[in-house]
Amino acid sequence: MRRLVAVTLDEASIERGTPDQEHERAIAIYDLVEENVFGIPGDAGGPYTLSLGLVANRLSFDIRREDASPVVAHLLSLSPFRKVIKDYFLICESYYEAIRSASPERIEAIDMGRRGVHDEGAGLVIERLEGKIEIDHKTARRLFTLIAALSWKGQDR
Repeated sequence: MRRLVAVTLDEASIERGTPDQEHERAIAIYDLVEENVFGIPGDAGGPYTLSLGLVANRLSFDIRREDASPVVAHLLSLSPFRKVIKDYFLICESYYEAIRSASPERIEAIDMGRRGVHDEGAGLVIERLEGKIEIDHKTARRLFTLIAALSWKGQDR
């Protein structure tokens, strides 16, 4: 019962990305719904639906029950995420470029770096949601992918 059964991104909050970015986003949503740990402290339980978006340059978590009745909404500052998101985008661009032409060893090295930055982002998600939403590391990694996708619109490249 402490899980998500649906995740959506606010269409007004997001810009379309490259095909690689769109693919990564779709996989993150699919994987997140398939396997996650997601609970609200003090709530009797889910399952829950989650809508992620941007509201006044803040990250919005709109959490509802499966029947769409509201549970809670949280707004988080994107500021703590900016550096790790920028690093994540840079290393992802390097990775996507490498998979087209680099040696397997180079791709592996870049991918290890990408996973490290992704783990750093997941740790930040867990930290920022502490006391608000209970998640595990895998759920945090997938949420970080979606947070990065949402923040792309305002990202300075």
